[in-house]
Amino acid sequence: MKKNIKVTQSSMPPFEEYCAEIQSLWDSRWLTNMGEKHRQLEAALGQYLGAAHIKLFTNGHLALETALAAFGFPADSEVITTPFTFASTTQAIVRAGLIPVFCDVEPETWTLDPQKLEPLITGKTVAVLPVHVYGNFCDVDGIKQVAGRHKLKVIYDAAHTFGANYYGSSAATFGDAAMFSFHATKVFHTIEGGAVCFSDEALAEPLECLKNFGQDSSGDCPYIGGNAKMSEFQAAMGLCSLRHLGGELVKRKVVAERYQELLGGVEGIRFMKLRPGTTPNYAYFPILFDGVRFNRDEVCERLKDRGIMARKYFYPLTSCFTCYQKLFPAGAERTPVAAGVAENVLTLPLYAGLPADEVDEICRIILK
Repeated sequence: MKKNIKVTQSSMPPFEEYCAEIQSLWDSRWLTNMGEKHRQLEAALGQYLGAAHIKLFTNGHLALETALAAFGFPADSEVITTPFTFASTTQAIVRAGLIPVFCDVEPETWTLDPQKLEPLITGKTVAVLPVHVYGNFCDVDGIKQVAGRHKLKVIYDAAHTFGANYYGSSAATFGDAAMFSFHATKVFHTIEGGAVCFSDEALAEPLECLKNFGQDSSGDCPYIGGNAKMSEFQAAMGLCSLRHLGGELVKRKVVAERYQELLGGVEGIRFMKLRPGTTPNYAYFPILFDGVRFNRDEVCERLKDRGIMARKYFYPLTSCFTCYQKLFPAGAERTPVAAGVAENVLTLPLYAGLPADEVDEICRIILK
């Protein structure tokens, strides 16, 4: 019988627990616009992440796009970022009226390489937007040093790092701002959702207004805003998910360690190297095929034939997207390390309920 193993699967709290969490909404009829559940979740997440300030959003993409707008950068300013990321990162920069400049990644951690930053800085550069990938942290100290010398803002895409820590600190504590995604497939989710954590209290007003049509408390619109508010049903799911996060991380760790046991040391397969000081969240399990014994695309197809949905993630590089070729003809040749990773990386199925025997089967197919 053909299996049906997805690359990820949403974790859900007990049905009765979620029903109990949303029951009060039938009395209040307050379903959105920063209600009680929203306020409770914002406070709980701020405490969990150790964030100086936090604002919730309906999804991570709009959270990042709004954060970029809140800084008030001049139109057509340049933001240095990585092409080895999900589409949202680059799309947020462009939709905010800014120009992405693509920096290569480190060959072992696959995160933005601070040693490649300086030559990319011009008089139009206003910020660096690095991405923590697969729960692995960027070189936050190296990036901070370069950005500090050139007075650039640092805005992290931390979509992959909820529940992970770097020397005991969450991703919310690094940079001028950090965006988290609470999409249904993440370690912690609110069905759809996201947040921006930030260090400067002055960002609170523009973030709050921009996500609510640009309006302030008087009803005037000092900003040109959109609609990015988190609903009460999303926030209620987040309150439930947060209670179960510890168990979620433990179960994911078991799956990841099984993969490491079975695939570690195999010629032709490389693992991402965790940055020293990182406590991972086991959000993903990426492996890199170096071509000695394995071809990524062939392995992916073999798994698919058996009903196992591994994912070429991230592929292609965002700098190679069709929509950017006339705007930013950067291509893969300017970031050869990132291009090599994108051409050979495969993320294997990983979620809290993935049985050990199915992990074993996935590994048998890869090795065979």
